[in-house]
Amino acid sequence: MPTLDQRLAFRQRPVDRSAVMYQRWSDLLFLHWKWDTVDLQSRLPVGLHIDTFEDQAWLGVVPFFMQRIRPRFLPPVPGISWFLELNVRTYVHDDQGRPGVWFFSLDCDQPLAVWAAQTFFHLPYQHAAMKARKEGPRVIYECQRKGAPNAASFDYSLTGPTRAAQPGTLEFFLAERYLLFSSTPNGLRTGQVHHAPYPIANTTLDAWSDAPLLWNNWASPLGPPDHVLGSPGVDVEIFSLQS
Repeated sequence: MPTLDQRLAFRQRPVDRSAVMYQRWSDLLFLHWKWDTVDLQSRLPVGLHIDTFEDQAWLGVVPFFMQRIRPRFLPPVPGISWFLELNVRTYVHDDQGRPGVWFFSLDCDQPLAVWAAQTFFHLPYQHAAMKARKEGPRVIYECQRKGAPNAASFDYSLTGPTRAAQPGTLEFFLAERYLLFSSTPNGLRTGQVHHAPYPIANTTLDAWSDAPLLWNNWASPLGPPDHVLGSPGVDVEIFSLQS
């Protein structure tokens, strides 16, 4: 398992290369269920291992707003640089002990973003019809994957002063992830992101859905999430894939 020092080390911005893209992730909702480690491990590529907190594995659903998306040297473009995304994920480490995220799917309502992420980052993006609105601190969020029989709906509120997740806690384990792993034609690759630590907000969950899990052929958890947290968001730098 990665040590705490390894987990903290990836919060540092890479100093030997430049970002290829800039984004803002806003109004994030992190829903997590405790999950069977063997079941999760069976769906990972060779070279990745389930990362656990106190011997417990987790499966997550994360809806949020993507804003001001732009490549390096180009400005955001109205109609293209703002969209919605929802991902299904778990937490892994590689043979070197590097901790990160493995995405089972990422649903998105911007076709160009789906194409770019599939093409350049080899991530399992899916086309979806999505809509969301904000009513003060409340977010009403809906996602219908293309071809799926049922839609996912979430109703949540982020309120009060924010806090940083403390190293060594479950909040830190679930939220503070700065590497993603991608299965490419040339083998397993990592992509690093850099942002300030998530500001964690008090989160009220009034409606949730297990539909994104069902879309990925998981069994229903048959109950609400075991852990809920949210964040108003962070500005993010994206770095290219590496081995």
